[in-house]
Amino acid sequence: MRPLPDPATAPARPSRARQLRRWLLRVLWIAVLIVAGGAFWNSRWAAVPRAMWEISRLPAPTALPVPVDGVRARQVADTFGAPRGADRTHAGVDIFAARGTAVRSATRGIVTDVREGGLGGRQVWIQGPAMERYYYAHLDDWREGLERGEVVDAGTLLGYVGDTGNAKGTPPHLHWGIYGADGAYDPLPLLRAWAARPALSPTP
Repeated sequence: MRPLPDPATAPARPSRARQLRRWLLRVLWIAVLIVAGGAFWNSRWAAVPRAMWEISRLPAPTALPVPVDGVRARQVADTFGAPRGADRTHAGVDIFAARGTAVRSATRGIVTDVREGGLGGRQVWIQGPAMERYYYAHLDDWREGLERGEVVDAGTLLGYVGDTGNAKGTPPHLHWGIYGADGAYDPLPLLRAWAARPALSPTP
């Protein structure tokens, strides 16, 4: 038979008032953390994580505008998959325009890279809807102030048509590619789908 505890040595149970104070203190701390987290999430410091969360939940587009000012979808040749050298194929489309023509983001997204080098020369990478990556290459120059981490909307100016990288000496153009989960895919059907949309009726 187990001996009964000695009342003189047994720990005293906290009073109800003390238990209530502890419970209220925990609730207060939880409320403070929730308010602080909400304030941070809605601040400018969280603009990129907020945009990344929003973009990751968007579906992949089924139609997109031509990202070069003044160019129509019917003017873009179907060159996706065409041979390029001995061991490459064309992983995008070439959109020809006069040097210096504005190049704009086709989607909302986040600038993940702004760099010069390799085949693409001056280039911009955008993380877009469904976490697909958009590649804008051979730029003559970038828009002043463009930098990694910038949140852009569809239509935001990224740079200007050029012939940098391995396009040097060819007619100025934008090489535009889209990379999904399985790699590059043909963006031309998206441009044509955008062009085929019914015109908006004028507002009465």
